[in-house]
Amino acid sequence: MGAIWVVAEPGPDGALARISTEVATLARDLGAAAGRDVVGIVIAADPGPAAADLATYLPLVLTVTDPGAADHAWSAIAAGHLATMLAAEEPDAVFVGAGADGRDLAGAVSALTGLGVLVNATAVTWTDSGPSVEMSVFGGRLLTTSGFTVGRGIVTVRPNVTTATPAAAVGRVEARTVEPARTLPAVRVVERVSEAGRAAPIEEARIIVAGGRGVGGSDGFGIVGELAEALGGTVGATRAAVDSGWIPYSQQIGQTGKIVKPELYLALGISGAIQHKVGMRTSGSIVAVNRDADAPIADFADLFVVGDLFEVGAALLEQLRARSG
Repeated sequence: MGAIWVVAEPGPDGALARISTEVATLARDLGAAAGRDVVGIVIAADPGPAAADLATYLPLVLTVTDPGAADHAWSAIAAGHLATMLAAEEPDAVFVGAGADGRDLAGAVSALTGLGVLVNATAVTWTDSGPSVEMSVFGGRLLTTSGFTVGRGIVTVRPNVTTATPAAAVGRVEARTVEPARTLPAVRVVERVSEAGRAAPIEEARIIVAGGRGVGGSDGFGIVGELAEALGGTVGATRAAVDSGWIPYSQQIGQTGKIVKPELYLALGISGAIQHKVGMRTSGSIVAVNRDADAPIADFADLFVVGDLFEVGAALLEQLRARSG
């Protein structure tokens, strides 16, 4: 009986990427249901920090050290090593996060090994023929369920579809020496740019205050930012607001932006089109303010306030400041 592998993504600082903790949790639960061992894989210039973090989620973590990963694109370096490991051990399924690096890795490994890829999984169950993967398609209008014709393959998991939960016991870490069967062209990293003024990525925010077309302009995001600060949250936006140049793309939530799962999502002037809903529908509580009583967001918000967002926002801000005063 084969195993389930989780390929971890190390961040620029060497720590484990948050999406990998979510994938590890999903795979661990899946392994328990399927009766399969779950093994983590960390390939990095210094795999130690990420492997130690991953071992708090999985019983066994294998590490491969490649100094080239320090200053080259991780996916190209990792793909060669992973292809060698897959040929030698043939796990039943390989899971990786559907972030930029994870998607690149999945494509490269598929090309090297011939394994199929199922992308952007929102849920996974196990059947007699292998993983059954639920995916959101057509902008979230439909959910499909797919599997691999040969029973084995690679699955990329969308961010925030599960909550990362450490295991009851810390697993062990084992080092492996693996020579890549084939070497992909090395892509050198010449510069890393970190956005200033952001306490945490929007995907990790517990509270998000988001603005849409109804905000009216970049000045309108002033009230959005003030509410986010008062609530200890982060500012988000719809594609319409980003395309209008009112706010950076890094804050965009939706089908072509970030997938978020905050405890509270406060939507100001957002109609709730399906493309935006895809990115925030798993939020714990959704509160929306819109002048249009028939806005689509009313159908799935936990609390829908019909009113002018600036009037409602100012009143809410006054109450929040009074409480903290």
